[in-house]
Amino acid sequence: MAALTLPAKSALRAGRHHVTPALGAIYVSKRDRTDIARGHSLNLANYKRGTGGRSSFSGIVATVFGASGFMGRYVVNRLGRIGSQIITPYRGDPYWMRDLKVAGDLGQVISLPYDMKDDDSIRRAMKYSNVVINLIGRDWETKNYSFERVHVDVAAKIARLAKEMGVERYFHISHLNAQPKPTPIYIEGGSKFLRSKYVGELAVREEFPEATILKPADIFGSEDRFIHYYASRWRRAYGTIPLWKGGRQTIKSPVFCSNVAEGIINAIYEPESVGQTYECVGPSRYYLRDLVEYMYRVMRFHNVHIIPITPFFKMKVAFMSRAPNYPILTLDKLDREHLSDEVSGLPTLEDLGVKLVNFEDRIVHETKIHRRLRYQEDKIEDLVMPDPPPVVN
Repeated sequence: MAALTLPAKSALRAGRHHVTPALGAIYVSKRDRTDIARGHSLNLANYKRGTGGRSSFSGIVATVFGASGFMGRYVVNRLGRIGSQIITPYRGDPYWMRDLKVAGDLGQVISLPYDMKDDDSIRRAMKYSNVVINLIGRDWETKNYSFERVHVDVAAKIARLAKEMGVERYFHISHLNAQPKPTPIYIEGGSKFLRSKYVGELAVREEFPEATILKPADIFGSEDRFIHYYASRWRRAYGTIPLWKGGRQTIKSPVFCSNVAEGIINAIYEPESVGQTYECVGPSRYYLRDLVEYMYRVMRFHNVHIIPITPFFKMKVAFMSRAPNYPILTLDKLDREHLSDEVSGLPTLEDLGVKLVNFEDRIVHETKIHRRLRYQEDKIEDLVMPDPPPVVN
């Protein structure tokens, strides 16, 4: 983007009616650093304008890696709602990003192709951004992308290049139960997913010390991998739901997807969030058994029973783990789903001003596609909503 200048004498001779146009034309900055966030840019187009909303400009130019995933749509929508310009890098079919276009005003959501192996393509995606959000994650390994490569190598590379490009705020999404030595239940050494997430946090901190890291528990929402995972017919076994020790020793605190997205947006405006790590949990804690039973009562499955994990079910999971595309069941997922959600005293979403949504307030909507007799109204038919699951103190 070339610079445009006016002779000094011409600028001085400008009358009071021409001062604003003259100043606006004196310099058009090359917006490839964080001058926007620091207020140093002389390009008037870089500053906040409007009364707020999608047709305004908030001053935020955000690159969202992993925007085509489950959390991407919620983060992009929240950014678009406050009038941000959003760059959504993609590595597959550009049509995967098509639905994100409506999250912002015309021309404010821009999709760019990139390759994890090509540093220049990653730099290009962050060239004009003052905020970078890394949502890239993987629930299962493939021959091309292992947990180590996705959660550690790629995360560290994006953080390093963001620092190199002068990005002001960097956000990295990890996992609440990420730890160096996960408790092994079904696979030797414990979950590689959680272990790689932990190492990824360290790598990001080393490359970008001011990064803000969010560690969500299981996230629920439309097309999630929590409610829909347990509601899947593949997770059932002949009218039963196998859970580790019957789900009586596992405590979960699922968090709503929009709460996590809101926390990210609020953290952008919170100076004290720089360099902080936030634990993202829901407002209540439940035994896994009670949660799953409640889901199935809401879905009107009355003959499904919770049982311990059987050797037959474990063999079924091991077989499905080898599915070439999107395995619903994996041994790593089975291993980590039975770890209890525990907070360690770090700041939470409530410290970012987020009002948390209760699981039972959303369950009817989120399970509708799985619910039997879903077109019958509860108020008309003889169908009563079940009581919510008991809360663990």
